[in-house]
Amino acid sequence: MPSLNDPLTLPCGAVLPNRLLKSAMTEGLANLNDQATPRLSNLYKCWAEGGTGTLVTGNVMIDRRFLERPGNVVIDGNGGEAALQDWAKAGTSANNQLWMQINHPGRQCQRQVSARPLAPSDVGIDLIGMFGRPQPMTEIDIKQTINRYAKVAASAKVAGFTGVQIHAAHGYLISQFLSPLANTRSDQWGGSLENRARFLLETVAAVREAIGPHLAISVKLNSADFSKGGFSHEDSLQVTQWLSEAGIDLLEISGGTYEKLALMGDETDKASAESSQHREAYFLKYAEGIRKVTNIPLAITGGFRSHAAMQAALDSGALDVIGIGRPLCSQPDIRALLEGQQASLPNWEKELRLGTGWFGPKSSNQKIRTLNFGAATQWYYRQIIDLAEGREPNTHTGLLRVMLKHMALERRMATKRSKLQNKM
Repeated sequence: MPSLNDPLTLPCGAVLPNRLLKSAMTEGLANLNDQATPRLSNLYKCWAEGGTGTLVTGNVMIDRRFLERPGNVVIDGNGGEAALQDWAKAGTSANNQLWMQINHPGRQCQRQVSARPLAPSDVGIDLIGMFGRPQPMTEIDIKQTINRYAKVAASAKVAGFTGVQIHAAHGYLISQFLSPLANTRSDQWGGSLENRARFLLETVAAVREAIGPHLAISVKLNSADFSKGGFSHEDSLQVTQWLSEAGIDLLEISGGTYEKLALMGDETDKASAESSQHREAYFLKYAEGIRKVTNIPLAITGGFRSHAAMQAALDSGALDVIGIGRPLCSQPDIRALLEGQQASLPNWEKELRLGTGWFGPKSSNQKIRTLNFGAATQWYYRQIIDLAEGREPNTHTGLLRVMLKHMALERRMATKRSKLQNKM
């Protein structure tokens, strides 16, 4: 069985230096023109030199009208090619892999960016008023959007990124097409699973044509949405088989959406959660099922902290790559873990709550749980900014203070960006 330090050769011929993958985390470090910046280069050089073999960027968006959050990098005829090249050079400085994650938010576009986002259908999200009611995409919108994914992938190749990841999880646009709850269309893009998966599969084909056979293509896919009537694990198994036939190089398994926070270990499935907590990996049992239907190299992300659990997961044969995210925000150098000299990475999640009792982790109120999730996320944003600006992460910063400060920062960014866009 492989160890964490062993390389992995992908179907396209690319070689991962080791079995650790930095999963995508949104950075919010673009300038007001939605271009990459020196802060992104600093951040990814830090992670590259810290020993993680494969780095996946946060969302690089394909349409300047629709962002996941202010501060996203966008490739949409807005220039910034030299900055992209600097980012790619810095992020591969240790001869590691650097993959650009390509995404469109669909209905998960914050209201402060667009009050009328595009989505498969006009099904909105009831989440503390953060998102506007979406406008159903036309056939032209769909074709243009698939083409945008391909153009961004081609730009990533030219800039020097060693691969791309298509984000089809966590309730973003492609995940919305896959979900019968978010996709109520009756044309060739909705209804049957084959139709709902069409957008993803055509996007993969367009991206492969754009970047050629030798650059890695990864897809991030939900094991399930964990919503009754949504994208199920059985759906995921079938889509995985289609992706295998499409010739992708690595499948990263995650789960949940903003409405069902399985992506953060939220106990939406009690039986699954008990098993996951025992073995750390939230989605390991789903990877075991997926392994039975495909030989695609598999990664899972969610919950891994200890060397022992990571190695045990590799030993099980259910996966090939261990995805980690938040621990790298406070400890970017993981070489000691790779060598077995560090037992476990930092785990701040249990401490990152706004309070106990009604506001605590056992609250049954979905909005309170979402608020806690958002506050913890913004705490990690703060650590990312510290790393990007050359500082040691400040893990003793108060959660409420960080949340309020970061919300104000994003509002200012959104306002300034909107004013600049209106002048163009």
